[in-house]
Amino acid sequence: MSGVSVSDACVEKYNQIKMKKDLRFVTFMIENKTNIVMDVEGEKAMSYDDFVKALPEDAPRYALVDIDYTTDDGREQSKLCFIFWSPDDKTSIKDKMLYASSKDAIKKKFPGIMKELQANDMSDLETATVMDFMKK
Repeated sequence: MSGVSVSDACVEKYNQIKMKKDLRFVTFMIENKTNIVMDVEGEKAMSYDDFVKALPEDAPRYALVDIDYTTDDGREQSKLCFIFWSPDDKTSIKDKMLYASSKDAIKKKFPGIMKELQANDMSDLETATVMDFMKK
């Protein structure tokens, strides 16, 4: 544990995306090395690609993304996925360690997440890669 706390606004956004289903994604960041806060939100009309574009190239983020996909037998599905974005070559070791050690704090506030994905470069977030992951 890193001693980082999770703001109530993060839990409110989790409930909004999970229950109301009116957002496509929400990203979260660690502010002042002490508190996890909401960063960016994307409206339901936005796409998965819009989420990827919203991620900073040089800083870690946590994200909740409502991902629409088609199962192998042709059914339309939607699942909430927790994504830990930690770019390998553009983030300081200190930030990587802070985000990695604080991940459990935010995940504990988000019960019932079905899928979790860690991405360390943009290829980990390619649409085809993520759709395959969602089908597993």
